[in-house]
Amino acid sequence: MYMEQFRFTYQENQFTGECLPCTAATFKNIVESASVNNTITTRQAIEKAIDNGLSLDNWINCANFRNFCIKQTARPRAGETFAALPVEQKLQQWTNSQKMWLPDFIFGVREFAAIPKTDKQGNPILDAEGKEVLFRRRLQSSIKELSALFMFDADHLTCDPREIYERTLRSNFPWKVRLAHKTSSGHGLRLVCEANLYVGNIADNQIELGRELGLLGQLGSTGKPICDDSCIDASRISYAPRMCDIYFIDENGLFNL
Repeated sequence: MYMEQFRFTYQENQFTGECLPCTAATFKNIVESASVNNTITTRQAIEKAIDNGLSLDNWINCANFRNFCIKQTARPRAGETFAALPVEQKLQQWTNSQKMWLPDFIFGVREFAAIPKTDKQGNPILDAEGKEVLFRRRLQSSIKELSALFMFDADHLTCDPREIYERTLRSNFPWKVRLAHKTSSGHGLRLVCEANLYVGNIADNQIELGRELGLLGQLGSTGKPICDDSCIDASRISYAPRMCDIYFIDENGLFNL
């Protein structure tokens, strides 16, 4: 039986989703889905309105946002802190909470091992026949096969993320870029590249890529480093982008070993 090629894994969401093979068709369905488009469009519109001092009334009066505020304010201890925040920060927390439920890709891992699924007490969950239910969880200890891809994030850019991506187009660029896209905030760039074994491990590749792009040691709009070093974990997730935010995709290289 023919099995469509895949090189990395994905989850329907980071909280309850199983890590499954991501084929080209699966990837396309996700980045073109209405739910992904609506979530990211809302987030970027709010960020743009805040950046430009535009009216936020449309979102302040949104029922989903108001329900989010009610729940956050009702939380013990943290509720008072949330209630005191400016409305701009409340809206950003709301859109960030929505982002966290987006489908995600694990570009660094081709396969996770299936392990017994357990309940909250740690007891194995059994199926109707009394057999243990197996589940591919996103755990470092469950990584079965790496993909040889690595992820690079440039966050809180003060320029158009496309400008940074275009630096990868110059001749003799040391890495093969398989995917490049703007992140959900509208202010970041994500690159998925082939790891260069001559450079070293994931962390080494990220450091040198940041240096090559002229970003290493630079601070972004929030005063924090532009280069996100949290991506050194091979099992790190990458939230799905909208199709319209993808600058470049090498389908053959991204989905085939």
